[in-house]
Amino acid sequence: MTKYYLVRHGDTAWNRDQWRYRGCADIPLDDVGLAQARATAGVLADAGLTAVYASPLKRALNTAEIIAQGAGLTARPLPDLIDIHYGAWQGLTQDEARASYPELFVRWELAPHLVRFPDGESLDDVRGRIMKALLGVAMLHPQGTVCLVGHQVVNKVILCAVLGLGNDAFWRITQETCCINIFRYEPAHYRFTVDRLNDTHHLREVV
Repeated sequence: MTKYYLVRHGDTAWNRDQWRYRGCADIPLDDVGLAQARATAGVLADAGLTAVYASPLKRALNTAEIIAQGAGLTARPLPDLIDIHYGAWQGLTQDEARASYPELFVRWELAPHLVRFPDGESLDDVRGRIMKALLGVAMLHPQGTVCLVGHQVVNKVILCAVLGLGNDAFWRITQETCCINIFRYEPAHYRFTVDRLNDTHHLREVV
């Protein structure tokens, strides 16, 4: 059995004061994000982690490096955990996306599983690569406890998959910055079991 701690990266400027569709834009953590990552590392230091993997983007990899350091490990980039490619939407605010792509914006809000971003990816594309990554990690760590640090969209799609839900359930799952999710993979039954979702109790003291 492989146990997964799935974490979303910490805050960035584009998550808070200047909210934009981030995607593959390589935005670093801000001061709040760094504090969140340290708080997450504190609560995971005694989780028995045997490996830490992350999206190669700075905001995720930096979060993973802080978590790994607390566990005496080295964070390793896992390319398939990279955020969704928003294509033409990358860097836009919600108002800009709504104005430039009104029909697609409505479809994204109501039926996200039917959307492919212009010059970008769909949720199905994301699901294909991240499930390959999940199972690959399980093969490398068949009895391990692994931390994966990803992004809001990536984590939501992972959780839809391990809960047995389609991507049409995308908006029914919340992923706050530096939240912790826990699930297990049992290869004998080809089954994922979810233990915890969107836990942010460790961030109460982070301002």
